[in-house]
Amino acid sequence: MLDKTCVHIYSQGGLHFAVDGNSAAVHVLDELALELVELIQGSAGITTREDLAAFLQGHPRYQEVGSEVLELIDQGLLFSPDLTEVPPRPASVVKALCLNVAHDCNLRCGYCFASPGNFQGERELMPWDVAKAAVDFLLEASGHRRQVEIDFFGGEPLLNWGVVERTVEYAQAQAARRGKTFRFTITTNGLGLTPAIAEYINEHMYNVVLSLDGRKEVNDLMRATPSGRGSVYELVVPKYLRLLSGRQGKSYYVRGTFTAANLDFASDVAHLHDLGFDQISMEPVVTAEEHEWALRGEHIPRILQEYERLAELFLERRLAGRPFNFFHFNVELKKGPCLYKRLSGCGAGYEYLAVTPQGELYPCHQFVGEADFVLGSVWDGITNHDLPLEFKDAHVLNSPICRGCWAKYYCSGGCLKNNLEVAGNFRGVDELSCTLEKKRLECAFYIQAHSQSTNESGNS
Repeated sequence: MLDKTCVHIYSQGGLHFAVDGNSAAVHVLDELALELVELIQGSAGITTREDLAAFLQGHPRYQEVGSEVLELIDQGLLFSPDLTEVPPRPASVVKALCLNVAHDCNLRCGYCFASPGNFQGERELMPWDVAKAAVDFLLEASGHRRQVEIDFFGGEPLLNWGVVERTVEYAQAQAARRGKTFRFTITTNGLGLTPAIAEYINEHMYNVVLSLDGRKEVNDLMRATPSGRGSVYELVVPKYLRLLSGRQGKSYYVRGTFTAANLDFASDVAHLHDLGFDQISMEPVVTAEEHEWALRGEHIPRILQEYERLAELFLERRLAGRPFNFFHFNVELKKGPCLYKRLSGCGAGYEYLAVTPQGELYPCHQFVGEADFVLGSVWDGITNHDLPLEFKDAHVLNSPICRGCWAKYYCSGGCLKNNLEVAGNFRGVDELSCTLEKKRLECAFYIQAHSQSTNESGNS
């Protein structure tokens, strides 16, 4: 039988595509191939390979392109069958920790997940003994894995800079003794960046995430100091540029958030690029609908249009010799992650955990403060053994909605926390986030196809 449920057909920028969700294969179609694939998709009389072969015998117009479609079907790359069962999962280990070294912040951003800056509890900084125990826990819980990761997060981790430095130095020393290596990431709002801290980050941090929403008026609308005075944009942009000047090619991202107040977010991406940043992420806000800045269903058409505008901006600047990298347009088509990564995404709850200043373990930073999601502690390890299994089982093949979706092996079911908040369970979906992710994927496929055709014409 031909599985038509997971084949997605769309057109963008004059190019036509068929995405086979079960194999995660993407095909660029000419007009005749598009016509045939649409015909197969909509025909009740073509349900098997044999049906299609018989149809082609009676329709010579499609025979040449039809032979190519039959070959793709035989290779399992179009109208392909879904997995009937999930292969046994290899034993997992903890690969990374998000250290919430500061449950405090020197900004009060309106959309902050931490109930702007209050963290749904006491403000506190992580003591050194907790950070040290977290390193020891990760080295032990990572088992055979040679490379492990720590993300310094908050709040604002620079408020606890002494513990960050001490953690890096201790972790590197302990890892060397065990034949392991650490990769460190830090996410900062930039207010506390000094030349000395920037130099340390550039020397020791594999990646740094710099929070900035784009144009001055957009950024300062949502990102404000506790007093509400002064421009956060004007304070942090020079510090970010100074840090970037010493980055020497190491990984970084300027990470923004767009809200209902800046649905023209492609202009913010363009602005960040014009400032000199070429590694950019712009995320849709996740917040309760009662907030005036929340994204709602009525905004979707405009947002989808804006992603297409961003894709054209991406291509225009690349062709002009001014390329930038947009996080959500990075999709690997040829190699890609393993099956289990495609099924489950980030690994929250079993491969990736968050640590509070008091040493509690949570599935990720967004669950912090919710008593039902405490996994254990850095001293006792994981003591709630049922919860990691629940996270592992919340993969796309166990979701009735995701299983029949063409995007399942690219989005991996989306954020489980968002799904829980919106749908009430891990196996539901946040429909708004789902819609936006599909559009980003369409744009990513379009960019790759357009770039390939441009390269081929340039080399001919």
